[in-house]
Amino acid sequence: MPLNRRTFLGSSAVAGAGVALAGGVGAGPAAASESKGHGHGRPSKRYSFTVMGTTDLHGNVFNWDYFTDKEFDDSAHNDVGLAKISTLVDQIREDRGRRNTLLIDAGDTIQGTQLSYYYAKIDPITAKRGPVHPMAQAMNKIGYDAAALGNHEFNYGIPVLRKFEEQCDFPLLGANALDAKTLRPAFAPYVIKRVRTPHGRDVRVAVLGLTNPGIAIWDKANVGGRMVFPGLEEQAAKWVPKLRSMGADVVVVSAHSGSSGTSSYGDQLPYVENAAGLVAEQVPGIDAILVGHAHSEIPEYFVTNKETGKRVVLSEPLKWGQRLTLFDFDLVWEKGRWAVEKVGASVLNSNTVEEDPRITSMLGDEHTKVVAYVNQVIGTSVAAMSTADAPWKDEPVIDLINLVQTETVEEALAGGEYAALPVLSQAACFSRSAAIPAGEVTIKDAAGLYPFENTLEARLLTGAQLKDYLEYSARYYVRTAAGAPVDTSNLTNAENIPDYNYDVVSGVTYDIDIAKPVGSRIVGLSFDGAPVDPAARFVFAVNNYRASGGGNFPHVPGAKQLWANSDEIRNTIIGWVQAKGSVDPAEFASVDWRLTREGVPVF
Repeated sequence: MPLNRRTFLGSSAVAGAGVALAGGVGAGPAAASESKGHGHGRPSKRYSFTVMGTTDLHGNVFNWDYFTDKEFDDSAHNDVGLAKISTLVDQIREDRGRRNTLLIDAGDTIQGTQLSYYYAKIDPITAKRGPVHPMAQAMNKIGYDAAALGNHEFNYGIPVLRKFEEQCDFPLLGANALDAKTLRPAFAPYVIKRVRTPHGRDVRVAVLGLTNPGIAIWDKANVGGRMVFPGLEEQAAKWVPKLRSMGADVVVVSAHSGSSGTSSYGDQLPYVENAAGLVAEQVPGIDAILVGHAHSEIPEYFVTNKETGKRVVLSEPLKWGQRLTLFDFDLVWEKGRWAVEKVGASVLNSNTVEEDPRITSMLGDEHTKVVAYVNQVIGTSVAAMSTADAPWKDEPVIDLINLVQTETVEEALAGGEYAALPVLSQAACFSRSAAIPAGEVTIKDAAGLYPFENTLEARLLTGAQLKDYLEYSARYYVRTAAGAPVDTSNLTNAENIPDYNYDVVSGVTYDIDIAKPVGSRIVGLSFDGAPVDPAARFVFAVNNYRASGGGNFPHVPGAKQLWANSDEIRNTIIGWVQAKGSVDPAEFASVDWRLTREGVPVF
């Protein structure tokens, strides 16, 4: 659907304004109390209520892993999905009184599982008489009051996001998602909910939604020229005083932004990626922040506001519906208004409850369709391949990703100006449990190698830039002296670098000396048996996340783009396997890189 300025602004539920929803919440007797006032003999009016929060649901409704086609499990025995969250929410509403609760989310809702992929691409919600998105169905049924936009909301393009927004019975909030031309909010910035108390005036609870500035980089193809995403702090500073002046007694921020104050996109944007803590510190008038994006678990964390000295509580529930945050507010009536006397936060673990049968039965057909889809056989493999050792060894299954990317780019550039240049390719180990079995290969097997919706690009790099890139990637390893014991459980993820931000590059050979300091680890970088010339030119097959600055790798974001397409890399892998019919690692597996210490291989 072409998106011009009129349809863009017109399709927004509220362009440039908040949504004020009155009424739907009221007080039960358990939440109200009276106590003696401050020496005047008159009792103080008090009221308590709870704001529940989820974040980074990433398309999880069922406690199911579509990449393994079985119930979700991890080493900590966490469970996932909105069906579990629904049971926890019901318990809290029963305990506190439904009227004394609100439920919000901090974004990254419609991307991440094959369930969400299916309803964006295979049976899209945007089709004429298309289906209602399973996440909208589940969240509507559970009764969400608001959700902030996450950066992954934009992965499938604005039309899919707008259709999802239309299907939700609650507003999608993004005070710092602005129309690029008018600089007005492209989504509702906030919602004000009225919570009824037995003591006269309702409590007005404002929820301000903030999303991640990195969208401008990571989804440039979808939002470039259409939307801009200024920093969270500046937009919070603009909106919080407005909400207070509109009579908000309580201000909760739902921020799709971690709390650490760090960024993965370096100096490409003047904004901080993980800014929730900075918002609490710099912007007066906020009572609580539901934190998202970082996939961390923070039950309760206090930040002191620099201007007021007041403590702001932050909480981040673990991703995929593994946890539910509870913000418990105690209010007191003073000077003719409600004031927050105390607020604390905690998290509940969804593995303590059963799935809500109302949710699982409502979406049973959708689940069955997606399970059938991912189990389609697309080819065979001569041998089994796994990512179990891929973080420290050159494994055939990563070579497969690089082979597919290399061939795709070579084909795209054939006959053109850059056809004669050698093509190198980057890939990362996204999951240590991905595998291609010997025998039949299904969609889920191939898709499991690439769980993200990344697309492929070709950029132009020099040999010197390639060396810098590899040195930056090699920071991932913990420095380990020659002769010291090597324990793979302590070898990787230095500086908390996630596996997906460790790249290996095919088409060249090199050693990584983990005994050396960061910045001087790449040894013997060669192409075609000869040392790489710093001035040599290479075509670099790279995913759009990396090309846009994700992970803050050097040179690539500024490098000349030679080609790009909009098909997910995992679909390209699926199509490659279908076309070949049979996969034989002997045809492409090679050891192009290895870990060494003073020239001696580690493995």
